[in-house]
Amino acid sequence: MSIGLIALLDDIASLAKVAAASLDDVTAQAAKAGAKAAGVVIDDAAVTPRYVTGFSASRELPIVGKIAWGSLKNKLIYLLPAALLLSLFAPWAITPLLMIGGAYLCYEGSEKVFEALFPHGAHEHERAVGAATQTAQSVEDEKVSGAIKTDFILSAEIMAITLASVPAVSTWMQAAVLAVVGIGITALVYGGVALIVKADDAGVALARSDRPMSSLLRRPSTSAPLHTDRLLAPVTRVFGRGLVKGMPVLLKLLAIVGTAAMIWVGGGIIIHGLEGYGFADLGHVIHDAAAAAGHAVPSLGGVVEWLVSATAAGLFGLLLGALLIPLIHFVAVPLVKALRRGKREAEKHTV
Repeated sequence: MSIGLIALLDDIASLAKVAAASLDDVTAQAAKAGAKAAGVVIDDAAVTPRYVTGFSASRELPIVGKIAWGSLKNKLIYLLPAALLLSLFAPWAITPLLMIGGAYLCYEGSEKVFEALFPHGAHEHERAVGAATQTAQSVEDEKVSGAIKTDFILSAEIMAITLASVPAVSTWMQAAVLAVVGIGITALVYGGVALIVKADDAGVALARSDRPMSSLLRRPSTSAPLHTDRLLAPVTRVFGRGLVKGMPVLLKLLAIVGTAAMIWVGGGIIIHGLEGYGFADLGHVIHDAAAAAGHAVPSLGGVVEWLVSATAAGLFGLLLGALLIPLIHFVAVPLVKALRRGKREAEKHTV
């Protein structure tokens, strides 16, 4: 073997090692960024099942598939290039955009709390904001469109958090991390949503089946039941009934966790953003309180510190969201309506 060929193979091996290291870096950075975006991910998973409520079982998975495809396009076609352009030409804008997104999360979460505490007042607020608008499209198209719009906002926050979590590296590394996080989170969220929305159907099928093993093996119904059918049927029927009864509880729990996650993540983003602009007092107070609580319970120090920090961020986010509700209701909404009226009048004069 010639010296030139040996050198070439050595170069190829070196490049392979660099590529493997880069892939490890991408995976590690994606995992860290995905963990920081976990609060938004939980809310995304909690919000989506409501969009398939009221549809036949045969349409549930196709609707989830449409929303998932729209979510993937949001992240990879629109938000990923926008995030890279921000990183290249306006990195100073990332923190303000994160804070705007955090304020939106606080508003949305606080509005859900407001709706739970004062349902009548919340319905009036939704009518004022114009949340319940009817279009000429089919109900399914309207639901999918609404879900994709909501996903766009949550996906923008996920991508912004991811970008802010990636250290100063090459553009292709940022793009790779954003793509991995976008694809991974979409698969995680909508795969989980698909399992959630079909769990009750699976529960009904299990509760009614006397031949669970035969059904699993796709044996014809005319064939004799297996011995394992008689053994497993009582267990699968109980499990199926448990799924049917447990799914509404799980969905309510997901909604509560999702709302709490929105408020906590939003409040934390605002607090950290303020620290970057020189307003670090609140962050320091929360950090000191969390550290003191952790020292008081040494065996669970890390857990206690996190709980105190998350609770403080959540209370701050809840207060901020509560302040934003009347601001949006009495200022932003009338302003938007006035702008729309002005636009319509301008169009009439033009015609």
